[in-house]
Amino acid sequence: MSSPRYFRDVKQYIHVCSSNPPLDYLDHWIPLTPLEQMARTDYDVIIVGTGAGGGAVLWRLCDKWRKGGKRIAVIERGDLLLPTHAMNLPTLNYERMIRFVENPKFKQPITCHHTDLAIPLDFSQFFAFGGRTLYWGTGSPRFHPLDFQTWPFTYQELLPYYQIAERVMGVSQKFTQRSTIQQNLLRRLRTIGYVEATDFPLAIDHNFRKNGLHLSAVFSSINLFAHALNVGAFDLAVNARVVQVFTDKGTVVGVQVLTPSRKAYVIKGKIVVLAASTLENPHILLCSGIQDESIGRYLVNHSWAETEGRLEFVHSEREIGNMAILVPRTHRQRYQVEIHLDQPYEYAPNIYGEIGNRDLRISMRGFGAVEPRYTNRVSLSPNQVDEYGIPKLAVHFTFSERDLHVIQQMISSMENQACGIGIHLIAPPCLKPPGRESHESGTCRMGNNPHFSVTNQYGELHQVSNLFVADSSVLPYIGGTNPALTIVAVAIRTADYILHRLKN
Repeated sequence: MSSPRYFRDVKQYIHVCSSNPPLDYLDHWIPLTPLEQMARTDYDVIIVGTGAGGGAVLWRLCDKWRKGGKRIAVIERGDLLLPTHAMNLPTLNYERMIRFVENPKFKQPITCHHTDLAIPLDFSQFFAFGGRTLYWGTGSPRFHPLDFQTWPFTYQELLPYYQIAERVMGVSQKFTQRSTIQQNLLRRLRTIGYVEATDFPLAIDHNFRKNGLHLSAVFSSINLFAHALNVGAFDLAVNARVVQVFTDKGTVVGVQVLTPSRKAYVIKGKIVVLAASTLENPHILLCSGIQDESIGRYLVNHSWAETEGRLEFVHSEREIGNMAILVPRTHRQRYQVEIHLDQPYEYAPNIYGEIGNRDLRISMRGFGAVEPRYTNRVSLSPNQVDEYGIPKLAVHFTFSERDLHVIQQMISSMENQACGIGIHLIAPPCLKPPGRESHESGTCRMGNNPHFSVTNQYGELHQVSNLFVADSSVLPYIGGTNPALTIVAVAIRTADYILHRLKN
């Protein structure tokens, strides 16, 4: 049958596009590289772990090297779990997020030892691409300058990196901008003497577009991987557990990786960066036979007290706004207090409805400083192995008398704040089990004295050249402040040192 007259005429001036399917397809939402291929490659840098520290090192290296021909390998023990922070997903509110990430499939408890049976321990590990940044609380204050007294560098030296970290994480105080309830409670707090009370800086970016990329509002290290993917190049393997670091004449040369089926691969690299977590980094180093008495020692975290209450709040506007208040760590107090709505990411009217007098459910959290002590440590279990045949981890931890004094001060302050601003507490603040706060740090602490630290000020091991640590485990002291922003800032500083090392 011949074509209609109109179609024969149209073909004279219409150009039909040819079909150009991609040459190769993606099987996942981020490109993955088989371990077999990685084992045949000599890398300039190997990064172990994809949480805040590992993501920050990768972001900085890719941002500086661009397509400069350097080879970077990233190895993650967990699987691809979420493509963004859980709160960016429409199906997850705060309550469902907690139920999801507490699933034993992802969060594994660790055997704990303590002498005070009245205070149980609850340390655990979370394995997934993105690590704990997939569900962290986004609180991003800087450490107080006093917290750097035992560090090998000062607050002023880290300040430029704080500024970089705040920019890349999208940290601001915009979350509570123009909130009537926020401003009202801040006035009440300052009136009763808490003059430092302020809007909580959160890693929730209200400027969604950066460099042409549409990024999720709530920050996770996957944002850093997205940028690295668009400006640089790296190979990524998941479900790949690093169990050993290889050295030759005091210099790192690579790592051994096991698959879930226990197949072993050796990945070679000039520089290795451990960013697998405060608990997993010493696990790897101890299994590697690296001789350093400080590895796994000086474990620090935060004491965590929490309570809930009701606030009778009379408001005349339909939109009373978000709430996120920070009473920061100061010269006088070695703790911080956070005050927010019971569902911290929610907008108040969405929960409480009509205009008028309403009892708002309020949550208060206090995080207190814990002393770095030699006896608080991570060790290898002498008689237990995991499914890989690797010795299991054990955590040894107790609070000191000074820690308990800080806890008493913190709880008293929380009760005073609640009473002063009109929050009727449902129950007194209770102390959460140590480890539950997921702020553990210090097991590979940095310092100038090799006898009392594991790495130098740039995160490089005293005992092994070109072997770096770049996450919370290098922080020698964290005061009473959320450590995430500082983890990213210190990791970027370490990345700059690695750039300098490879350049020279």
